[in-house]
Amino acid sequence: MTILDPGFAGDGLYRELILDHYKHPRKQGKLEGATFTHRELNPLCGDEITFSLLLRDGRVADARFQGKGCAISQAAASLLAESLPGRAVAEVQQMQRAQMFDLLGISVGPARVKCAMLGLVAVKQGISSSGVQATGDQAGGSRGQHPPGGEHG
Repeated sequence: MTILDPGFAGDGLYRELILDHYKHPRKQGKLEGATFTHRELNPLCGDEITFSLLLRDGRVADARFQGKGCAISQAAASLLAESLPGRAVAEVQQMQRAQMFDLLGISVGPARVKCAMLGLVAVKQGISSSGVQATGDQAGGSRGQHPPGGEHG
């Protein structure tokens, strides 16, 4: 049985949703033909998330993630990956903590905010570092994957 820490606040229904996404993540795996792949780490707790997005015409056509870590980080990534297809790149770039908490259905304690936000950070950093514009154009015509750890040279 997975036990959520005291930084996890929420009623039973939302706890079940988070545990379900943690135990049975959606949209997990590699995404062939991704516009970008970006990895983020939370060195404080060891969580890691790698997001891959396929963008078309300024919108997210598909999203996948891979990762390991606590229930909050993995469930948040699963919920985020489900919510991204169809969204405009500009909308994704504007997402904030409140939208992640809405996806989770809870607010988390200060110790778990980074866990809940790690997937969104990976997505937003991936968009920024890939040169993708809100219109879906790619700066410099480059398309590809960025190395793990956010080092883009």
